[in-house]
Amino acid sequence: MEVIVLGTGAADGWPSPFCECLSCTDMRSRGRVRVPTAALVDGLILLDAGPAVASSAARARVSLRDVRHVLVTHAHPDHLDPALLLWLDWNPTPAVLHLWGPPSVLSRCRDWIGPRTPVQLHEIAAGDTWGLPTPRGDYTVRAVAAAHGGHAPDSVADEAVLYDLTAPDGSRLLYATDTGPIGDLTACAGAAYDVILLEETFGDHLDHGTGHLDLATLPVMLHDLTAVGARVDTTQVVAVHLGHHNPPEALLRERLAAHGVRLVDDGTTIGRPTRGLIVGGARSGKSTEAERRAGAFAHVTYVATASARPDDAEWQERVRMHRERRPAHWRTVEGGHHLADTLRDASPGSAILVDCLTLWLTDVLDRASPDWSDDDALSAGAHAATADLLAALAQCPATVILVSNEVGMGLVPATRAGRIFVDLLGRLHQQVGDVCDTITLMVAGQPWVMRGGHVD
Repeated sequence: MEVIVLGTGAADGWPSPFCECLSCTDMRSRGRVRVPTAALVDGLILLDAGPAVASSAARARVSLRDVRHVLVTHAHPDHLDPALLLWLDWNPTPAVLHLWGPPSVLSRCRDWIGPRTPVQLHEIAAGDTWGLPTPRGDYTVRAVAAAHGGHAPDSVADEAVLYDLTAPDGSRLLYATDTGPIGDLTACAGAAYDVILLEETFGDHLDHGTGHLDLATLPVMLHDLTAVGARVDTTQVVAVHLGHHNPPEALLRERLAAHGVRLVDDGTTIGRPTRGLIVGGARSGKSTEAERRAGAFAHVTYVATASARPDDAEWQERVRMHRERRPAHWRTVEGGHHLADTLRDASPGSAILVDCLTLWLTDVLDRASPDWSDDDALSAGAHAATADLLAALAQCPATVILVSNEVGMGLVPATRAGRIFVDLLGRLHQQVGDVCDTITLMVAGQPWVMRGGHVD
């Protein structure tokens, strides 16, 4: 099952448009935006259809034309914008679109169905189970009652459901947005979900009195899911429906990681291992960006490819600073010669951060010709090591984030060794880039994504 998280924000998004709190100000200062929560499963099933879905899909570089089913949790406007059906009437799809939801969802949709809209509405309620036929086989979905009601009566909130979705290959997703702690999780017992998209709206604001989770009730929900066998060691839990009552992202990421919960960007793909290459000049922010992306994973292996330089005090200080800023729970592998084996031995669902390919290639060349005098040996060594690296990347079951220095954008080096290195590193970047899902160029601390979206 491949899940694109189209949005991870709460009803008003994050930052909230009229708010200047610390959390919203931090988001704006960094150009960060999280839109209302929605997800796309295997390009065929859309979970919630709020006002940002169309633009979110475009930013993720996907079309909704192949979507066969839309599962709407409830009729609040951040989860359902029926104008989507008008856009469908303007561009009818070849197949019928089936929209499933509680009664209030269907009521909001009926006036938006045009004469050419290929859509069928299906009313569901908590406890229902049904099949979703698709070109890839039949999915099974079950509606689970959400605990969404608050102090004020709200029939829409009372109707809210969560969706338990099983793919033809047996992989399983729980879409659990807009709910407080659920007292009875019998419906999820033994599910052993592969992915849980779990809401965490209110952060440290604990007296909200609504049917949502916060940083105090999230651990309770996680405990209960684990107790009934819904969450197991291999389950990826991703926080969604995030509001500005949460602490700034960097702090929130650390606090969620302590509970085994990932914080990912809008547009992130979950469910398959991916490869990303981040290149840039010295102090361009490439390592910081790589560490930020790796921070979305509960289990990270950091491959430090630098060789030991015990007599270089300045270099030792650089290494010390890198070590201190890495989370303590990350595993570190020292030395680039371990890279291929580390990739092959990785665990599914984890991440490997390689920092960096520049130093890895330097070590390869040092081993091929210690004084760099034998051109043939240097070329042969680089070719063999690159082939082994590419093979290991293809076999690796984990997500891989590769960092490297872009050294070929300046003047031609004055030395023979410098020219050889620039040539070999440029070839390495091209070959690795060919197999990567994303390629990002870092400039002045800002990421310029040249290929792909946010893929974890």
